[in-house]
Amino acid sequence: MEDRFFRRYRFKVYLNASHSISINGQQGNVHPHTWEFGLDILIVRREFMEFNIFENAINGFFDRYQNHTLNELEPFNLIIPTLENITEYFGDQLREVIHRTGGELMQLEGSETPTRSYVIDYSNDSDYIRHVSRQSAESMDSMIDRMLDDMNGEKKTDHR
Repeated sequence: MEDRFFRRYRFKVYLNASHSISINGQQGNVHPHTWEFGLDILIVRREFMEFNIFENAINGFFDRYQNHTLNELEPFNLIIPTLENITEYFGDQLREVIHRTGGELMQLEGSETPTRSYVIDYSNDSDYIRHVSRQSAESMDSMIDRMLDDMNGEKKTDHR
C-alpha cells in the first residue's frame, strides 16, 4: 500500500521489570531486565504530528508493569513471561491502545537484551488491512472535499 495518506513512525519504550521463567520444570531465579519495545505505527498523514498523544498512551499502558515482577501480574501469573509471550500479549493490548489513539500498530519488536529480539508484524493481519483501508478511503474523501472546496472558493473569487 502506498504511503500517500499515511506516515510511519517508530516509538521506543523501555520497561524496567523483573521476571523468572521455568525451564524443564525448574523455576529460575527472578532477574531484572530493561526491556526495549519498538512500535512501528501507521498514522494518517497530517501537517503536524502530536507525538505526545501516542507517547502518553503507550507509556500509560506500560506504567502498570514498570518496576514490578511480571510473574506477579496478570496474565503472567498464569503464563510464563518469556520474551515471546510478553511481546505477544503486549502486542495484542497495544494494538487496541494505538487504534483508539488514531493509529495502527504495524510491527512490535520486543528485546530483553541488545542482542535478542522478537518481532511481530501485523501488516498482513485482516484487522490491520481493514482499518488501514478504511482510513485510506476516509483520507481520500477528505482530500477530495478540500480540493472541491478550494476550487469552489477560486470560482467565487474569479467572479468578483
